[in-house]
Amino acid sequence: MPRPMSTPSVIPAEWSPHRAMWLGYPSHGEYWFENLEPARDEVAALARALAGPGAERVRLMVCGDEAEASARQRLGEDSGIEIVRGQFGDIWLRDTGPIFSGDGRALGFAFNGWGGKYQMEGDEEVAAQIAAAAGAPLVVNDFVLEGGALDHDGHGTVLTTRQCLTNPNRNPGWTEADAEAALARALGARKVLWLGEGLNRDHTDGHVDNLARFVAPGVVACPIAWGKRDPNADLYDEGARMLGAMTDARGQRLQVMRVPSPGWTTDADGEMVPASHMNFIIANQAVICPTYDEKAAAFALDALSSLFPERKVIGLPSPAILTGGGSFHCITQQEPA
Repeated sequence: MPRPMSTPSVIPAEWSPHRAMWLGYPSHGEYWFENLEPARDEVAALARALAGPGAERVRLMVCGDEAEASARQRLGEDSGIEIVRGQFGDIWLRDTGPIFSGDGRALGFAFNGWGGKYQMEGDEEVAAQIAAAAGAPLVVNDFVLEGGALDHDGHGTVLTTRQCLTNPNRNPGWTEADAEAALARALGARKVLWLGEGLNRDHTDGHVDNLARFVAPGVVACPIAWGKRDPNADLYDEGARMLGAMTDARGQRLQVMRVPSPGWTTDADGEMVPASHMNFIIANQAVICPTYDEKAAAFALDALSSLFPERKVIGLPSPAILTGGGSFHCITQQEPA
């Protein structure tokens, strides 16, 4: 049974040791169409990288017999990757799954399909399923929140955007003060840092994990435009300026590091898509970054290598996953050790 809501310890930083890494496997052809098999290939490559260089216990969540067979065929029987059966709408476990607290609890939240845009059967039950499989007590919170809307430094500093967290399509009537109080109660947040808008055409309404990420205590990475047509160039510069004027929960001014963006990125129909190198995942011994343009990716991986000198930085293609609206960070959720 879910436990009543109570104040947890602060959320560990993503670079803290993990007990496991949860990962969603594309299981519904009606959502992915012609991109189903390419997306499965990309997720399988990510799973292997997490389990290998990343030194993670990978728990791959699949829905249905066909998806399980597909995953086993791609990964093989000796991959060490655990297949976990579950019911879910789609693979975005960062948003539908729980956020694990530092004291071992799984924090669940109401989920309304990113403001009512994409409501799929099973997504509201993902947090409870992962908590049960992890053996973690589930703490239910009654407000709408997606994990990708927040980033944590491990000291109680939470980074987010106004576009998402105070959007009336999530929690109508919420002010910044309301949001900060809710995050303090549910997540132990000691200070909330507010950015404005997220990436152009991001259907999550501006999730911060596409825009800015903590990479060390007091250090935040955010993009710098790559190429003349980058549609988010002004947004990136404004975000960097705002971050440079902020202090964290310890009172220390943030150091801002710039990582080249993928630049102007389009889908098969020539439509611009919200590709981001910020959607990397920090594993126990690696950082795995989605890539789109080969030249832009080379610059981004070099920048990330300087930020994570003790981890192997790996770039993996993610164009098929992006057709669903996100990338590597969006489809994973770390379980702290």
